[in-house]
Amino acid sequence: MSKSAPIMPATSRRSACFTESLIREMTRVAQRHNAINLSQGFPDGDPPAALVQAAKDAMDAGRHQYAITWGAPELREALATKLTRFTGMEVNPQTDLVVTCGATEAMMVAMMTVCDPGDRVGLFSPFYENYNADAILTGATAVHVPLHPPTYRFDPAELRAAFASGLKAFVLCNPSNPCGRVFTREELLQIAALAEEFDVFVITDEVYEHIIFDGREHVYFAALPGMAARTLSCSSLSKTFSITGWRLGYVHAPATIIAQARKVHDFLTVGAAAPLQHAVVTALNFPSSYYRELAAEYAAQRDILCHYIDQTGLAYTKPEGAYFVMVEVSPLGFASDIECAHWMTREIGVAPVPGSSFFPQPENRYVRLNFAKRPATLHAAGERLLRLRDFRAT
Repeated sequence: MSKSAPIMPATSRRSACFTESLIREMTRVAQRHNAINLSQGFPDGDPPAALVQAAKDAMDAGRHQYAITWGAPELREALATKLTRFTGMEVNPQTDLVVTCGATEAMMVAMMTVCDPGDRVGLFSPFYENYNADAILTGATAVHVPLHPPTYRFDPAELRAAFASGLKAFVLCNPSNPCGRVFTREELLQIAALAEEFDVFVITDEVYEHIIFDGREHVYFAALPGMAARTLSCSSLSKTFSITGWRLGYVHAPATIIAQARKVHDFLTVGAAAPLQHAVVTALNFPSSYYRELAAEYAAQRDILCHYIDQTGLAYTKPEGAYFVMVEVSPLGFASDIECAHWMTREIGVAPVPGSSFFPQPENRYVRLNFAKRPATLHAAGERLLRLRDFRAT
């Protein structure tokens, strides 16, 4: 007589409250079908040669052991210098920064630093999918404020209602993933006024700070009047220097907040990869022309992809920043965006992300495409996307 399987305790309720990342799943689907991967947000080009050489030099110099938990001193010095250059704020590298394992950890550290279980955290919707998971892992409740397509502007009354509901923190992604909005100074001042009125922390995700188009300005939220004291600015070096696999990010905030954030970071990951911390100092010393050329390069890549989308007849919102475009695929007639994304990967040969991963409510109209690719890759993907015209015609 066989023994019955033992009854095991249940896994945590919080881990059951969110799904596996649809973004990372679509990368695996793309690999399975040999499709061009325009889903997960990483470039297919190489980092600057000087940065790659610096990584080799750091390895050769024996930088193989732990760096200081909250970041190698020379990296924090270089980050402070860069932040002062672009924000106009004085940044103390000894007290105002913690280096993290990418902006993913930076956002988790920031939320866990300022929020307790039961607190409420505001998010614009659509949102990068990690934010909802961050709130769940922190034990907080997400409060969503819609950005209304196709312009992805917020309604000031809806935003005020969210702040008035008792928020502890508000998450601001600017430039915005997935919709490509670059918030204006006037919009940011509205958020700042509410944060001050209702005494709310603001956690910013500014990883696309240097990828902005058509003469727009990236306004650093912490640099707005009165906001330095209540802002935890999160960013990474991944997107700016095409090193998403290096996993280097940081949190910048006042010293009293960073003192707490360093403790959270220490027990989450101990520290980011030591040789890569030393290497990336080289990139942080690049001249301002590097950032201008980066934005121009991505603007050209945006225009290549959008040119092909124009020819498909599908509607989309032209991105103002970041390197994603949201495309409305409801005319293709699929029951869900997930079904559509898998079909596009399998039959068209281009992998998108289902737009529903960015919304709290059922939403099946959109997919997100990534244009952080070489022009040759984008032209190849675009030629495949043109087949959508034939599908619509039938």
